[in-house]
Amino acid sequence: MSVLPLTVAVLVAGGTYLMLQAGLVRIIFGITLLSHGANLMLLAAGVSAWRTEPLGTEGASRSADPLPMAFVLTAIVITLAVTVLMLALARIGGDDDTYQMPDTGEDHHG
Repeated sequence: MSVLPLTVAVLVAGGTYLMLQAGLVRIIFGITLLSHGANLMLLAAGVSAWRTEPLGTEGASRSADPLPMAFVLTAIVITLAVTVLMLALARIGGDDDTYQMPDTGEDHHG
C-alpha cells in the first residue's frame, strides 16, 4: 500500500474531527488539515510516478504536468491567507463559541 493515500486519509480524518469540535481555533486547524489533504490529492492527480521534473532535460514527453503543481501552490497561498484571517478574527473575537453565559437567575421554563 502506498503512503500517499494513507497520508491523505489521516489528514482528512483529523481535519474532519477537529472541525466538529467546539473551539474556533480547533475548527481553523481542522480546515487547515483538510486543505493539506486536498493539496496532496491534487498533487497525486498529477501522476508524477512515471514522469520527471517539470523543466527537466528529458523533453516534453516525460516532463511532469505543471498544472496540478500550480493548483497546489495557489491553494497553499489561499489557505495561508484564510488561516491567518480566521486566527486574527478568533483573537479579536475572543473565541466566543466556548464562552459560558453566566446564570442571570431568570426562569427559562416560561
